[in-house]
Amino acid sequence: MNYNDILKHLAPCGLDCNRCAGFEGGEIKELSTRLLELLGNYDRLAKIMSTKTPAFSNFTEFKEILDSFSKGSCGGCRADNCSCPVNCAVRTCFKEKGIDFCFQCQDYPCNKQENPMLRQRWLEKNDRMREIGVTSYYEEQRKLPRY
Repeated sequence: MNYNDILKHLAPCGLDCNRCAGFEGGEIKELSTRLLELLGNYDRLAKIMSTKTPAFSNFTEFKEILDSFSKGSCGGCRADNCSCPVNCAVRTCFKEKGIDFCFQCQDYPCNKQENPMLRQRWLEKNDRMREIGVTSYYEEQRKLPRY
């Protein structure tokens, strides 16, 4: 995959938007949509299955979650239609700085990423990108679970 295509998937912080549950073109959206199609009218059978496997009594809730995943509409952190629930300074800062990723900034690492949990991940991801390059980092990340 070339650098410009990678920019469509990787956020400036290093998270892979393409693997996010809310991403409009992501695999989670595609697979959830497909699973809903394949399940069709499974509700009737789920009720029968619940007599032997109690977890099936929660099928309606499971289907609601799948439905929510299938409606992913976020364009990612670089897009105008970003709907990420995390309020992150990186989303605007990278534009102001004219860079693609935080590690490319002369001020990196800065103090804009204040949340301790997010900051640690942000540092790890950007340090790794700087170490092996954006393309290799993306290929490495694609093999890992997003969450």
